[in-house]
Amino acid sequence: MSTACVSRALILPPGAIGPALLAVHEDQWFDRKSVKIAGPRLADQQIGFANAEGGTIVVGLADGVVEGVDGVPQQRNALSQAAIDFTHPPVRTTTRLVPCVTSTGRADHLLIIEIEPSESVHANNRDEVFLRVGDENRKLSFVQRQELLYDKGQATYEATAVVGTYDADLHPSVLADYARALGHPDTTRLLAARGFATATGELTVAGVLLFADNPQRYLPNAHVRVLRFRGTERGTGARQQLLEDVRCEGPVPHVLGAARDAVQRLQPTRRALATSGRFEAMGLVPEDAWLEGLVNAVVHRSYSMAGDHVRVVIFDDRLEVESPGRFPGLVDPREPFRSTRFARNPRVARVCADLNFGQELGEGIRRMFEEMRFAGLADPLYRQGPASVRLTLSGVPADRELDAKLPAASREVLAALREAGRLGTGDLLQVMGVTRPVALRRLDTLKDLGLIQWTGNSARDPRAYWQLRGG
Repeated sequence: MSTACVSRALILPPGAIGPALLAVHEDQWFDRKSVKIAGPRLADQQIGFANAEGGTIVVGLADGVVEGVDGVPQQRNALSQAAIDFTHPPVRTTTRLVPCVTSTGRADHLLIIEIEPSESVHANNRDEVFLRVGDENRKLSFVQRQELLYDKGQATYEATAVVGTYDADLHPSVLADYARALGHPDTTRLLAARGFATATGELTVAGVLLFADNPQRYLPNAHVRVLRFRGTERGTGARQQLLEDVRCEGPVPHVLGAARDAVQRLQPTRRALATSGRFEAMGLVPEDAWLEGLVNAVVHRSYSMAGDHVRVVIFDDRLEVESPGRFPGLVDPREPFRSTRFARNPRVARVCADLNFGQELGEGIRRMFEEMRFAGLADPLYRQGPASVRLTLSGVPADRELDAKLPAASREVLAALREAGRLGTGDLLQVMGVTRPVALRRLDTLKDLGLIQWTGNSARDPRAYWQLRGG
């Protein structure tokens, strides 16, 4: 990922730093700017990073050219002060000059600006709020700004100190792997610089989750359970068909690795055309799809909800990934891959990206949809409950020709019924997120098309339900 590439580039000899940074892909955590950029515009970029997950801006690179910043010392100083002069509250930044060689062969410097992810919502002098989304800086509407303000209240939990945690609690190999990925020589300074330890040496929640030897000692539900059921329903009591229950613990990188191994081993297989050109036994759901769902659940769950954990539930016909916490307000669960990105745990997200677990939230979810469609399966289905989000990845082949003719809301109804078997009208109201009259019209349309059927004794029958025709 680019953050690791940037860190490694900054320790190269001066002649190699500029070309190395020009080759790094701009993304959620990295941007390049010309020394000619105006101070207010640079401040807007810093606001976007601070409101998202933090990042690095390198000033002195533009259009494939290493410019340097020494030729305009007043401009360089003004850009170094941009966060103080043009942001409210001031964005926390660290600036430094790094020696380089310009494209014309002159010894010079680049201005490196490191921006911390913030627990506050920052605005510019015109009271405009920006958010970094991929390689863009998006201006937020009033409603989005309010939602970001609410979500920041949850995001502060990741940065709080965990009393009684110090260096002795660290898992040495996980921290060493991370330092190696960044090319950082001092793990102690690295923890403090990235917000994983306080000034007194105590680990933050993010530090415990990522680098503690036993995070569950302090955060008991910071684990993943992988459950395998026989059939397509959980059942209850004597009818419950639980075959295996795997508990994955340790720091987040270990949890993700163990959960991945468990899902690979427990999920059912299907006959499909492999890359070899032959039909082979393959996992029910493409690995890229369920792994992205798993990583998103672990990285973006609400860790402040201490009473619940992430679950991967495997049935004969689908996988379900459920994580504590609702979608952040900037994400629409009905169209998650079109939503504005916001990470509830920006420090955890950044480290997982550095260690090559998953990619940016929007890109990863888009890839999940693409993988499911490429495999001829139904689209991923997100359902938001009062305190959790559930992702369903169905192994049932989809009728793409039919799906193309149906509006998105109707496809959601079919996906929900395919998953649950049967649902009442009230349940489907929650799935569609519309008023009852609108929902009934859509259901009647699907019924007239012969796709679903209603079963009940009367219009007021509380036990009445909808199901797929022939289901």
